[in-house]
Amino acid sequence: MRAETQNTVAEIEKSLELLAQRMDYGTAPHRLEEFNARVEDPNLWDNPENAQKLMRERQMLVDAIETYESIKTDLNDNIELIELGEMEEDEEVVTDAEEAIKKLKAKAAKKELEALLDGEADGNDTFLEINSGAGGTESCDWASMLARMYVRWAEKKGYTVELQSETAGEEAGIKSAAYKISGHNAYGWLKSESGVHRLVRISPYDSAAKRHTSFSSVWVYPVVDDNIEIEVNPSDIRIDTYRSSGAGGQHVNTTDSAVRITHIPTGIVVTSSEKSQHQNRDIAMKALKSRLYQQELDRRNADINAAHEAKGDAGWGNQIRSYVLQPYQMVKDLRTNHETSDTKGVLDGDLDGFMAATLALNVAGKSRSEAQGEG
Repeated sequence: MRAETQNTVAEIEKSLELLAQRMDYGTAPHRLEEFNARVEDPNLWDNPENAQKLMRERQMLVDAIETYESIKTDLNDNIELIELGEMEEDEEVVTDAEEAIKKLKAKAAKKELEALLDGEADGNDTFLEINSGAGGTESCDWASMLARMYVRWAEKKGYTVELQSETAGEEAGIKSAAYKISGHNAYGWLKSESGVHRLVRISPYDSAAKRHTSFSSVWVYPVVDDNIEIEVNPSDIRIDTYRSSGAGGQHVNTTDSAVRITHIPTGIVVTSSEKSQHQNRDIAMKALKSRLYQQELDRRNADINAAHEAKGDAGWGNQIRSYVLQPYQMVKDLRTNHETSDTKGVLDGDLDGFMAATLALNVAGKSRSEAQGEG
């Protein structure tokens, strides 16, 4: 086996070791048997929320086992093919197997990153908020482009996207929008997107065709489940109802059904304007609890805390990523230096490369911190 292929095999084996460690592979079959026994309980769905949580945990374990065993089997099969091809001096068989191992390395690396999403809330659903910044109509249009980008990304992941509230721009785009994105590791992936996003392009709203710079902010918070207790003192909040200022059409509100909740001690404001007043109140309260929980996570994580303390206005100095459409095409993350010239792909939701780079950076930083702590 060629040295390059040996190195690739070694990297895949390291990924397999991490995958096995993360799910505790030695006990996984026994735990799956326990899950299967509980799923057969005829009283399981008497408590739908607990049942859904159980089904999700079971599926996570099933996926982890299948991923590990699939990669291991594919690796062993291709190693055997290389050995067989070398014995029979069949270069075509060897080459095909080596190419398969290269592809397997990419798959294993991706699954390894996913396995590193083991933060307290990484597996949770998430709220995603987008707010236009400095730049008027330009920034409102940029905010709507970001909203489309994240919806496209979520749909590609198979996640469910629910619009919670939206405020239209005066001339185009949106001033703000809030979404709930549901699916395994939704928060774990999207948390890296919190920050200010900068767009440089020739403005479609400028008759002189000048280049404009626009800013919009993105903030991500985990949906709090029943296992996380967040108490909100009724005297600490102010609840207002108002008429939605949406663009109209079939979703226009004819009554003051939209709800705004202000948490007085922190100044946090959350809104919901897509449902009935009762539903909006429930949605907004859940969003508030998620924001408060995010603050607690921030206090535990110095890196995240620093990012949020630097939140400021959506403008210069607070940006995490630049999207340049003119005079050249480039999207660059300022934290990891990960970049691509495929601006269309990114704006169509191809964000995994950026998220993976940030996740790997955070994991490396965490590992260094833990090592220094042990020292």
